[in-house]
Amino acid sequence: MPPSLESALEFIQSCETPWSRDTSAPWGIHDVDPPPYNRLYGPVHGRGPVSGVLFHRHQLLAQWGEPHKADLTFSVAKTYLALLAGVAFDQGLIQDVHTPVVQQCPGIGFEGDRLSRITWHHLLQQTSEWEGTCLGIPEQVDRYRWLPYQTGQADGTKGDARTLGEPGSRFEYNDVRINQLSLALLHLFKRPLPEVFEACIRQPLGCSDAFQWMGYEQGWTGVNGQRMMSVPGGSHWGGGVSISAMDQALIGLMLMGQGQFKGQQILSQQWLQMMQQPCEIAPYYGYLIWLNKDGALFPDAPRTSWFAIGAGSSITWVDPVLELVCIMRWIDAAKTNDCIARVMQSLGR
Repeated sequence: MPPSLESALEFIQSCETPWSRDTSAPWGIHDVDPPPYNRLYGPVHGRGPVSGVLFHRHQLLAQWGEPHKADLTFSVAKTYLALLAGVAFDQGLIQDVHTPVVQQCPGIGFEGDRLSRITWHHLLQQTSEWEGTCLGIPEQVDRYRWLPYQTGQADGTKGDARTLGEPGSRFEYNDVRINQLSLALLHLFKRPLPEVFEACIRQPLGCSDAFQWMGYEQGWTGVNGQRMMSVPGGSHWGGGVSISAMDQALIGLMLMGQGQFKGQQILSQQWLQMMQQPCEIAPYYGYLIWLNKDGALFPDAPRTSWFAIGAGSSITWVDPVLELVCIMRWIDAAKTNDCIARVMQSLGR
């Protein structure tokens, strides 16, 4: 291993998150929610050490920590929902992302004058302004939420009420609305989403480490006369995706290849291009991924890079031009750009 890469890995491993390893405080993000929603509804488990995998030009350059341990990913699961939406698109279940969701998924909360105008496109860009309660949690809990990756600042206090606008009029990172998207996809596939993800994403890629996508205690719902679990798009209130860094890297290699992996087209190139189109009112965001087109997200990453990001922090860094996939797990979010800079230096960039 070149000394520069060895130095980069030593630095990354020195940037461990302040989150506890055993789920005792400080751990998670549910505790900042207004009561009574500042609690867990789904199972969680202790985390591993700082871990990761680095591929460059399809070569495995490095792995560190426990790259085969299935760890919680938090909001990286959002990106996995976008991949499932891509499966639906490629299978013809979603023929046009601008179709109102209510037309394909009636009776699950998209009725009414304003809500009936919400499309798949709005949900995938987090601009839906959907109103309601999903899996027992009202979306108001996450109103006014603001992440450090966004530009500007919040114009209100998280959890407060505000007047909702037309679908597409406001970007808001809202985990309840993400869960509503997951519910809609469940009704679209009429099959548990973890099964679809396993069959259409993980198995074709050869993912072999332990994997689970867990729901909430109140997540059971009726679909086509059958009882199915509607899984959340993250671990905000527990549950969510547990997957290894190595399997995340295989998914990343497919994304880097515009949907292709070892000669097989897993997702269409058209869908991958759609995912990477900037949201008009939030140009740092695509279809449940973070974009770096103006360098505002991570200044030391190329403008061609894009990211799946989860609390904790869990980073999937994909750059099709650089031919790079880098997974970093359980790093201090404030030091993410510094870690990226060290990786870039190690590659002579």
